[in-house]
Amino acid sequence: MEFTVSKIDLVRELSLSQGVVEKKTTIPILSNVLIEAHGERVQLTATDLELGIRCSCPATVSREGAGTVPVRRLLDYTRLLPDVDLTIKLLDNHWVSLQCGRSRTRIAGISRESFPELPEMPPVLAEIPIGTLASMIGKTIFAISSEESRFTLNGALLFLKSSGMIMVSTDGHRLAYVESSAEIPGLASPYRALLPKKAMGEILKLAQEARADAMVKFSGDENHLFFQIGDRLLLSRKLTGSFPDYERVLPKEHRHSVTLSKDEVRGTIERVAQFADERSRAVRLQFAPGEVKVFSSISETGESEESIPAEYDDTTVEIGFNAQYLLEFLRAVSEEQVTFSFKDPLSAAEVRPVTAPDACQYRYVVMPMRI
Repeated sequence: MEFTVSKIDLVRELSLSQGVVEKKTTIPILSNVLIEAHGERVQLTATDLELGIRCSCPATVSREGAGTVPVRRLLDYTRLLPDVDLTIKLLDNHWVSLQCGRSRTRIAGISRESFPELPEMPPVLAEIPIGTLASMIGKTIFAISSEESRFTLNGALLFLKSSGMIMVSTDGHRLAYVESSAEIPGLASPYRALLPKKAMGEILKLAQEARADAMVKFSGDENHLFFQIGDRLLLSRKLTGSFPDYERVLPKEHRHSVTLSKDEVRGTIERVAQFADERSRAVRLQFAPGEVKVFSSISETGESEESIPAEYDDTTVEIGFNAQYLLEFLRAVSEEQVTFSFKDPLSAAEVRPVTAPDACQYRYVVMPMRI
């Protein structure tokens, strides 16, 4: 194998590939990227056995072939080269040589025979606007559970139907629900799957590199989900198990409701939370006639209180929340106003952005804290 490629193109595709590779693995080959040179392109493949990615870029191929090399070492070194073409050649001992201007470097590789085979993408089930998919991931990814023992909550529920798409995530303390009414071209029947958090993060990275109007070709088989974005393919093993019945968690009605400026309430909570307990991150929101007060719980370092003017003339209600849970939602919202809806201090509260009638439906349910 021997080819010449633009340093800028190679670094861009290696950067996307290295996100899939685990930093610590007991299987050496999984730290490597598979490089395949064919025709007028070079293809890069990386996997951690749960997630895989295939990228490619134009190249002048002198001799076709394939080899593997540690992706992080190759990327870290290539980034430091000048922005000119470089020539990569596979040597007889599985080492790879890089030549760029006056630089001559060799990196130890491993035989491509040891690299896992990734499944081929089945026929496309649907095409999803990349902007819609990325927006829905951004609104749900932070509510995914980080507890490995709750593996069915280590990702989001992806539900496709001809009239739109739903994505739901929860960690047992909060639930993020977003629904898009944009039609899904090509979808013959409804499709449900559990998408792992790591795959969602990689889709966001691919979305940043894609055109704003790009479409994601989506497919799935018994064990994997496939996302084709231009010349890049991301595949992920599905999470197994049953996702909780989220419809039972979404409140049907609320006794109280108040609309606030998103930036104002976000800034207030950020400041007050500086004096909250480091473990619980608990703050109290008191909804009273004409205002909403935000208190920090008393700690060894001090306490804080701020009030926000509000059009609210109902009974006074005080609810404890994890400040981080509220802030992650508020940072994901682009709208200028949000509505807090609640029944009483012991029932789940719901926060929603004030949106246009044709916008995505975004609902965020948070359980209260006893303080």
